[in-house]
Formats: sequence, structure tokens, C-alpha cells
Amino acid sequence: MTLFNSICSCAAFAIGVAVSSAALAQAQADDGAWTHEVVYKADVAGTVRGGTAHAGRALDNLDVIVDGDLEKLVGWRGATVRGHLLNNSGGAPNDLAGTLQGVDNIEVARPRARLYQLWIQSRFAGDKGSVLAGLYDLNSEFYSTQASGLLLAPSFGIGSEFASTGPNGPSIFPSTALAVRAKIEGERGAYVQAAALNAHAGTVGDPDGPSTKFDNGALLIAEAGFGDSWRVAAGGWFYTERQQDVRNLDANGDPALSKARGGYLLAEYPLVDGGDAGRSMRAFARLGFSDGDTTPFNSGWQAGVLVERVFTSRPESAFSIGLQQGVLSSKQRANTLDAGVTPADAESGIEITYSDKVAPRVTLQPDLQVIRQAGGDRNARTVVVAALRLTINLF
Repeated sequence: MTLFNSICSCAAFAIGVAVSSAALAQAQADDGAWTHEVVYKADVAGTVRGGTAHAGRALDNLDVIVDGDLEKLVGWRGATVRGHLLNNSGGAPNDLAGTLQGVDNIEVARPRARLYQLWIQSRFAGDKGSVLAGLYDLNSEFYSTQASGLLLAPSFGIGSEFASTGPNGPSIFPSTALAVRAKIEGERGAYVQAAALNAHAGTVGDPDGPSTKFDNGALLIAEAGFGDSWRVAAGGWFYTERQQDVRNLDANGDPALSKARGGYLLAEYPLVDGGDAGRSMRAFARLGFSDGDTTPFNSGWQAGVLVERVFTSRPESAFSIGLQQGVLSSKQRANTLDAGVTPADAESGIEITYSDKVAPRVTLQPDLQVIRQAGGDRNARTVVVAALRLTINLF
């Protein structure tokens, strides 16, 4: 199937699902029990300097989200349900860039449709507490900063030292896992949250489907923070069972098993508050660290600024710049040296992007990234990636 046919098929799928979700929402429109959102993203991204080739790849992402108010539907006070379908197709621009951390946050290894999230949440104590259970994306609430959300590089979503752990990655895009999450909120934005998730991520649509046996144990994570207009938070995570080591082997020649654990710090601060009609500017900074045995990275950091309403005459205009670095573990550097490549201490990058609405439901976002020592190669030529994202809010 050609890329054009693949994108056309995805668009047809989007329309079909959107019509179904719209019909479902309309059926409950009188009491407002259902809400829905259908968003389609299409990217063209490619290397213009460095990398393995100077070429581009097209890829896309479709999100269909339906939320239900169970109090209005069945009388369950404070309870909600979410269903989230995800479909991805197209190419892999990082094959051209050759980075360890990726360059596009909608790129997937297996293009396909998935049941991304399906969970029920119940609130209590005057909405100060909540418990959630089901297929759940931990990055929707953990290790997340709102000010980094416009940037395309995956490390601005969740740190690479955490994203590269587990048998199939943790429960984040594009494959989630069964989870239970509890959260308590206090005054002035204070909160504490914790979750237990299946260590093996996999959902409906993945080759093996969702895992229910917890053969690889569980991933436990906790985060606490405070602040209203600003925020400071800290989190920690670990796997209950040892995970495969990136270098060491056991007596049978199989990967040895090592403890997998880490933590992170987050901060966001409003530099300029323009109110509802003026320009606003928000900064973010994040630092993560891990064991360095079960992941190629022993630490990483990201920092940047988001400017909203860049032009007062264009209320949807936004600009963001971000810096990021994934610091490589000694074991990963040794693996690189074994492959005949001079290892670098880290892979670093800078990203600049601008987004603006060009039609009532259509947004365009040009993006430029510069990556140094891509792939952990000290002698690699600096990679420059140019991209353009089209976002359509279908419903």
C-alpha cells in the first residue's frame, strides 16, 4: 500500500469513527452525558543536513476521544469514563535522522489502530480525591509539563531515561497498560498521586494485545507537587521485577537482569501573564535520572519557553523553543564503542516551532530541530530536521 493510500485509508477511518462518535454524543446531547473530540494530525518531516539521507517522510495520527459522565448516565456520583482510540500510519523520519531519542512525537514502530485508553475514574471527598482504573497513559498526568506541549521532539513529553525502560516501554504513547492510579489534591495546587501499572505495555491492536498476567511485574510511580499559576513537582519510579540489562549477560548468554528505577524534577513558571487577551510566556525545566543499567540513558534534562498569543491580532498564535539532552550511560557508551563508533557523552538538541490557526478547525505548525552527536556518535555530523504539522479538529 502506498503512503497516499495509507493516509486516505486513515482519513476514511477518521470520518467513520467521527460520525459514530458524533452520533453517540447526539444520543445523549439532551443531558450532556457524553462529550467527544476527534483530532487528526499529519506531519511531513525530514533531514536537511546530516543523518543517513536528505529526504522526508509523511506520517499521521488520529485521536478519537469519548468521555462519559456516569453520574448522569447511571447515577454513579463523581464517576467518569473515557474511551480513546488511536490510529497511526506513515513513515519513520527518525530512520533518516538516526537519533536515539526521536524527532517526532507521533512516530510509531508499528503503524496500526489501537484502543489507546479505556478507564473509569471515581472522585470523592468533594472532588479532592480520585481513583482511576483501566488502560491508562501515565504521561497524561506524570512527568508532564504543559509549557513543553507544543514541541515535537518526544523527550519534551517524557524524559528518554524513563521512556526507554520496560519490556515494551512504560505505559505511554503509543501502547498503554492496565493501571490503577490514586490522587489527592489540596489547596493552592498541591497534590500527591501514585500509580501501579503492568510493566509490559500492550493494548488492543498490538500484536499480543493487552497483558493481564503481570509476568514482568509492575511499574510503580509516585509524584507530588504544589503551586497554582506556577508549579514544582518531584517524582520517582521503579519496576518490582528486574529488567533486562542493556549490556551485561548471564551465564547462558542472555541479557542479565538489573534493578530499574529513577526519578525526576519538574518546574513551570509564568514569566509573563497577559490575561485573556494579551501575550503570555511560560518557562519550564525538567531533570530526570535513572539506574543506567536497563536504559541507554542515566539522566536527561529539558528546558524551554512557550509564548502564547505571539501576535495580538492572532489569538491562536504560539511559539516555543526548547533545549534537551539525553546523557548516555557508561554501558551504552561501551556498546557504542564495541560497534566501532566513538561514543559521545550525550545526545543534545534544540527545537524551534511556531503554531497558528489558518482556518476555524485547521492549524499549521512549522518546526526546526538541530541535534548534535545523534545516535551517541561523537563524530556524527550535526543533524537538522525540518517538519510541518497539520492539525485538524474534526469534531
